[in-house]
Amino acid sequence: MKNIRNFCIIAHIDHGKSTLADRLLQATGTISDRDMQNQALDSMDLERERGITIKSHAIQMDYEQDGEKYILNLIDTPGHVDFSYEVSRSIAACEGALLIVDASQGIEAQTISNLYLALEHDLEIIPILNKMDLPGAEPEEVTDQIVELIGCDPSDVIPASGKTGLGVDKILEAILSRVPAPEGDPNGPLQAMIFDSVFNPFRGIIAYYRIMNGALKKGDKILFLNTGATYHADEIGILRMTPQPRDVVKTGDVGYIISGIKQAKEVKVGETITTFDHPCKEVVKGFEDVKPMVFAGIYPVDTDDFEELRYSMEKLQLNDSSLVFEPESSAALGFGFRCGFLGMLHMEIIQERLEREFNMTVITTVPNVSYFCYTRKHPDVKQIVNNPSDLPDPSTIETIEEPYIKAQVITKSEYVGQVMTLCVEKRGELQNQVYLTQDRVEITFKMPMAEIVFDFYDRLKSVSRGYASFDYHPIGYQVSDLVKLDVLLNHEQVDALSALVHRSNAFELGKKICLKLKELIPRQQFEIPIQASIGAKIIARETVKALRKDVTAKCYGGDISRKRKLLEKQKQGKKRMRQVGRVEVPQEAFLAVLKLND
Repeated sequence: MKNIRNFCIIAHIDHGKSTLADRLLQATGTISDRDMQNQALDSMDLERERGITIKSHAIQMDYEQDGEKYILNLIDTPGHVDFSYEVSRSIAACEGALLIVDASQGIEAQTISNLYLALEHDLEIIPILNKMDLPGAEPEEVTDQIVELIGCDPSDVIPASGKTGLGVDKILEAILSRVPAPEGDPNGPLQAMIFDSVFNPFRGIIAYYRIMNGALKKGDKILFLNTGATYHADEIGILRMTPQPRDVVKTGDVGYIISGIKQAKEVKVGETITTFDHPCKEVVKGFEDVKPMVFAGIYPVDTDDFEELRYSMEKLQLNDSSLVFEPESSAALGFGFRCGFLGMLHMEIIQERLEREFNMTVITTVPNVSYFCYTRKHPDVKQIVNNPSDLPDPSTIETIEEPYIKAQVITKSEYVGQVMTLCVEKRGELQNQVYLTQDRVEITFKMPMAEIVFDFYDRLKSVSRGYASFDYHPIGYQVSDLVKLDVLLNHEQVDALSALVHRSNAFELGKKICLKLKELIPRQQFEIPIQASIGAKIIARETVKALRKDVTAKCYGGDISRKRKLLEKQKQGKKRMRQVGRVEVPQEAFLAVLKLND
């Protein structure tokens, strides 16, 4: 056990985690040069195309130093704020973390938030200055930032480059000397924590775990402590580039187990495994359940595909346990699912994976967050409102509470003005402003979660020319003056376009939605009024003009009343058509509401 080291890599998005992991795999000979490809641990095409890590990846490496053989278990983690759930799971399975900072960009918001996650679990932090080969690298300045942040010695910071392989040997030495070996009782009852699971169409669910105490042998009857389910360990082993079966996996090791589980619900990440004959007394602590932040409806384009969509979502949930969904129906779109995501990027990735991996074309409704509602009749009972259409009758509502977040923005000092203007426009309240260095500022805001759901991140990047980084965490609910904004097409409500908004923004948003829909809805034989309303009060209106046919073309000469008669007849026909006519809402209209400021 003293020769095992478990560590993960944490950093802000695009600071070179996956590239550095590639170099570590090459340096330890885990992967041959022939099989080497960029982002070797990223298994999805989507991850390679976008250059981001979406899922954590665990792998075991062998390394020899001074004649002693060591086993290194590395977990590469995502850097984007939407996937911080993956990071929290990886951290719970490790004793050390490599904190990677880009030498040209310095410390960013996600670096700090991932660092705090690691410090909460008492991990040994090894700071690394990556991308030293770039001409824009500022090693002295960024080293000072790191020293200030974690209070280490400047000599502890290792300069490295994932591209050229500089400093990889120093990193491996630091892992061996500074990361503590796992602690645990090898002879005690088995206690292991599941930190990830994947689905294999031939073998069922493969769960990845880290053993805290005891040992797991092939063929053992195992017990899942939280669910009480029992299984047989058909195959166990360790994780290399391909899984390698073993007869026994010991304390401190990271491995996989195949036990013929078919249902996603049966394997919960954070679950504790033990043996049925000698169970351990308590579950492994330090793991939290996922809290979805953004809710949106996902509907199949063809309603007959509903069951197939359910099957696809269940398979996807195995690979991404932070996806939460439940069935719902909409008058405009038929049957579908109400899904909870960790953020907008997460929602985009799920939609793209459904299309690529399962060939499902889906419609996504306007994303929103969940609110608490109290009625006059039952002022003590809180109703959870995930969908604007679930909101009770406005006349019965006492108060509505919306979720608030604490947002940290780190940016260059020249963009402070624009960033503050944006945050205030989004109903943010300035809490704190700290200069990290002469030209880098950390601004802390308290703001409603609903305001960052739409386009906040994109606009933050554009006002700061890409120099701002952003991170947030929820801080609870507060009472707000919220109203339900409905969109009516030809006097019929389209529930998929409804939204809960703050009263002060309702008029402006209603006007924008109406203008946008006017551009996108194709013209019909009859006039289509597009209206935005709060309750019975119409606050904005646009009209899509009817396609006109010149019925008077054949009238030449004669009395004007002949033309009148024809026009009157046409008018009656249009009126009748408008009563029975249905307006088809194109897919772009649902997505256009998200990009109202473009």
